[in-house]
Amino acid sequence: MSADIAWLPAVELAEMIRTKRLSPVEVTDAALARIERYNPRLNAFAHLAADAARAEARKAEAALADNGPLGPLHGVPVTIKDLAAVRGMPLESGSPMMQGTMPAEDAVFVARLRAAGAIILGKTTTSEYGWKGVSQSPLTGITHNPWKHGYNAGASSAGAGAAAAAGLGWLHQGSDGAGSIRMPSHFCGVFGLKPSFGRVPLNPVSTGDYTAHNGPMTRTVADAALMMSVMAGPNSLDHTSLEAWPADYQRRLRAGVRGKRIAFSPDLGHARVDPEVASLVRRAAERFGELGATVEQVTPPWGAQGPELIRLFWPAHLARLASKLPEWESRMDPGLVACVREGARVTMEQYMLARERKHAYIAAIHRWFADWDFLLTPSVSVAAFPAEMLSPAHWPQHEWDWVQWAEFSYPFNMSWNPAASVPCGFTEAGLPVGLQIVGRRFDDLGVLQASAAFEEAAPWADRKPALD
Repeated sequence: MSADIAWLPAVELAEMIRTKRLSPVEVTDAALARIERYNPRLNAFAHLAADAARAEARKAEAALADNGPLGPLHGVPVTIKDLAAVRGMPLESGSPMMQGTMPAEDAVFVARLRAAGAIILGKTTTSEYGWKGVSQSPLTGITHNPWKHGYNAGASSAGAGAAAAAGLGWLHQGSDGAGSIRMPSHFCGVFGLKPSFGRVPLNPVSTGDYTAHNGPMTRTVADAALMMSVMAGPNSLDHTSLEAWPADYQRRLRAGVRGKRIAFSPDLGHARVDPEVASLVRRAAERFGELGATVEQVTPPWGAQGPELIRLFWPAHLARLASKLPEWESRMDPGLVACVREGARVTMEQYMLARERKHAYIAAIHRWFADWDFLLTPSVSVAAFPAEMLSPAHWPQHEWDWVQWAEFSYPFNMSWNPAASVPCGFTEAGLPVGLQIVGRRFDDLGVLQASAAFEEAAPWADRKPALD
């Protein structure tokens, strides 16, 4: 693919297609050629739908010739994570147990992307059932970080993060049950938004006690705003979906943060953070003061309650796989097996008492946010590390607990606040680091605006991984 096309923002690409300066066939062929060249090294795709994408590109080109009405993503290639249903493509969830599964219909947000004119290139890789923060599964193997081969591309949306960073398409869907949009965005140096819960409908509704979110992963904030404007909005197939249709994210993106009250917490009062990550995130937080916001370092009083909750709920929700162990254990991720066994030991009484504590924790978060517009934290405590490990070598080792180095994301899956990971610098080894921006519930627009303000002050999209 021409480098000029590969690194174009999607908002510009869409406009060039609409005005016939680029054709959908040209764009799709170029994307597929780039995937063919670099995906063998990265392993970002679980399924590549090259023939179907080319057929859709020809239809999109014919529609352009007819001068009929066009959707906002007409002819723009997108990818879907392999935890979501796409008609005509396998849904395997990174697991041998799901191998060969073919869904009969699209997930709601996939259908919306298609209706907007998007061309689906294929399915991106995920950890087995999305259970861990490391880019490896027993079905697809390691998905490599574009910035360092063999290193973690991060969490269950790793294929989307790697593809975005490497220019293998423009718009990438991710999902996030404890950080799986924000974590790969951090590790891969791209932008990712976990919207407010219910903003993007999910069908079938997740079994994880209403913690799963879907959202965009892109190289620019404006591209994420474009993708969100298509994916978001109520749908009756998701009884938790928000009634409101999305705000005008694109037109209102440049409002800035002047006058906003912003809290900065380097550790939420309990989390260990590697020094290089901490330093880069602190400097990023200080930039918001230069942009006209009031920034104050804080220790949220609710922060230290999170670790005990996640370490009960994460394995408890995976205990639904316990009946699969007799047949499948030998072919499953060993860490997932350990996590499932841990969850199977949780009693219903323990679960319900923990749920009471969780609801109090969520209420404390929302009361606290009444005094703040945004909260800034590290997205993850560490930079990328070897993908065959569950934790970095200099951290404690555990058979399933990867959460120890990812304590910043899951609180806002529980509380349903919108949260983004914004690239904020690189370590001395050249590995990306992300800043997390959390907003009040429902203020997805505000999080996008704060992210865009930081992006303008400290742009990142011009820095690209060396793939050759």
